[in-house]
Amino acid sequence: MTEIRFGRQACGTLEEAAAREWLMVDGLGGFAMGTVAGLRTRRYHGLLVVATTPPIGRQLGLAALDPVLVLGNERVRLATHEWAGGVVDPAGHRFLECFTLAEGIPMWRWVVGEVAVESSLAMAPGRPAVGVVHRVVRAPGPVRLEVEALCTWRDVHGQRTAGPDPVVEAGADGFVFEGAYRVRGPGYTPGGAWYRGVRYRVEAERGLTDTEDLWFAGTFGATLAAGETLEVEAWAGDLATPPLPAGTLVAGARTRVRQVLARAKPADEVDAALILAADQLVVAGPRIVAGYPWFGDWSRDTMTSYEGLLLATGRFDEGRALLEAAAGSLSEGMLANTADVGGTEYNTVDGTLWFLHAVHRHVEVTGDLDLAAGLADRLVDIVDHHVAGTRFGIKVEPDGLLTQGAPGWALTWMDARVNGVPITARAGKAVEVNALWINGLAAVGDLLGRLGRDRSALASIEARARGSFAERFPRRPGGGLLDVVDGPAGDDASLRPNQLLAVSLPFGPVRDPGPVLACAPLLTPLGLRSLDPADPAYRPLHRGGPADRDAAYHQGTVWPWLIGPYVEAAQRVGLPTAGLLDGLVAHLGDWGLGSVSETTDGAEPNAATGCPFQAWSVAELLRARRLSPAG
Repeated sequence: MTEIRFGRQACGTLEEAAAREWLMVDGLGGFAMGTVAGLRTRRYHGLLVVATTPPIGRQLGLAALDPVLVLGNERVRLATHEWAGGVVDPAGHRFLECFTLAEGIPMWRWVVGEVAVESSLAMAPGRPAVGVVHRVVRAPGPVRLEVEALCTWRDVHGQRTAGPDPVVEAGADGFVFEGAYRVRGPGYTPGGAWYRGVRYRVEAERGLTDTEDLWFAGTFGATLAAGETLEVEAWAGDLATPPLPAGTLVAGARTRVRQVLARAKPADEVDAALILAADQLVVAGPRIVAGYPWFGDWSRDTMTSYEGLLLATGRFDEGRALLEAAAGSLSEGMLANTADVGGTEYNTVDGTLWFLHAVHRHVEVTGDLDLAAGLADRLVDIVDHHVAGTRFGIKVEPDGLLTQGAPGWALTWMDARVNGVPITARAGKAVEVNALWINGLAAVGDLLGRLGRDRSALASIEARARGSFAERFPRRPGGGLLDVVDGPAGDDASLRPNQLLAVSLPFGPVRDPGPVLACAPLLTPLGLRSLDPADPAYRPLHRGGPADRDAAYHQGTVWPWLIGPYVEAAQRVGLPTAGLLDGLVAHLGDWGLGSVSETTDGAEPNAATGCPFQAWSVAELLRARRLSPAG
């Protein structure tokens, strides 16, 4: 799985080739992204996306380098574009012989008569820079190859339309676009025109603005014999200092992939693919990007993904630094949740509880008692603030269980809102929140015990919470747990996958098969549905405009990350897990290549939706394969 290859039939079928996406990252939050077909189907697709305030503040710069093969008087355009109205022109995918994603490097090969041309690219680690290599593989004699630069500079979440001509400073070897980034290559000829009405079909499907205009900034070109290359680099930041040549960047990226795998020691090819997918999501800081192309770093996603992305891949030093930095954000016993727009809020009930779990798992896996000692007081402070009460009505009630809720807020991981109104507010005592609370109390108590400190106060709170959980959450004689108790409208018996955490967590309050068996109607080959299909509120498709998608987000949409809790819970109670991961393993070549999507439709065939490259989806599949002997 470290090599994914598509042949002529898949590459030449636009619907199929345009539905599969590749990703390369710079380790700062910036990236290059596109499709097998070469068609840009999202506003996020381009060769140079720069994280101006890493890992967020992303700006799209160089949108495309369109290759053109010049054969005598004929210009064969190898790029593929779609325009307003749905016209596809040029349709260079018709010449694609194959696409390969090998060791993280995307490569296209076009064949036109006797001439074959390849294109590959790589980003510079730790720098907003990309290098693109075009190589003539075979030709009966020298041929001319040109690449046309299409440019913009705008927020990655938006679009830009033609207006005043952008400021483009041309030089002998390329140009600087609006002072933001530089593009360098051989045989540069300045351009100067708007390409109007570029269409993004996926944005149309998502109910968003689907067209924009791009600036043609000029052409690079060279006459090449077989084996010779035309290389172009683009970079932001320090424009006076160019990156390494494109060919060197590609070779260096392959070397780095081998180093990442050597450190993580993958068990097999699938494990190796997931380790590389995890590597894309860990950026400088260190921090974890919740998902590409539109998420930044979020504390809940970070801590839920922590074990799979960092511990399972042997990134212990980075993990320790991340946990220490996160501890520095604690306020009133809550972990900061950094929003994509750069603001800081304390608006999750579970992110801090996942932090307690992450710290304990780090110490359990690494034996790092120094970390435990350094964080112990802050861990106890988290417990104290939750007992006393903190923001958004988060507090421990006399029964020892944790309640939460505030008007207009959805504080659990099921946090979608439409026009400010929560779809699944789940106010009250949510089942997974209390499983995490009990697990956190036990985890902190265990760490205090290892440090020789008194843990009797924690043990007393834990015992009361466990007793109340056992009394309040059993759902029905057939097994399973209530989703929320003591909510504004009483108890909520909706069948959701949240109950799995009561069994799967190391110190979870349940050790019987009831919740796993109860969740059988939720299980799909790609994860678990967020709501029972028999529920009147079930939404089978995660499609349409933003409001439609948000309304379905946790009302039946499948979440691949839940396969981790499902597999672990099943194993803890002795239920079979063979074959449970096969669908997700096959999914690695389906959509976000080499990675796992954020969500899928609840209805068969569970087509992928959401982010194509999602942190906790990758993390939990990686972790689940380590748990499952049949993984």
